[in-house]
Amino acid sequence: MVQMTSREFNHDTAGAKRAAAEGPVVVTDRGQPSHVLLTYSDYLELAGLRLDFTDLLGRPHGVEDVHFEVPTNRELPRPAEFA
Repeated sequence: MVQMTSREFNHDTAGAKRAAAEGPVVVTDRGQPSHVLLTYSDYLELAGLRLDFTDLLGRPHGVEDVHFEVPTNRELPRPAEFA
């Protein structure tokens, strides 16, 4: 777990976000823990929630790292059968 002061957090927010990708980041205020920075997926897991693909569609940004593979179908279409 990474720990940083409020001042360090304010000066290097990007670094704090990178560190949060590896695990929780504890932010201290006057030497006392005051906040914890988590990734959204870690938060959802901790809260017992699940991230749904439709939730991602509504997000304005931050989904660049989401990997979504569309399965390919190699079957040829068949003519319709009418009974």
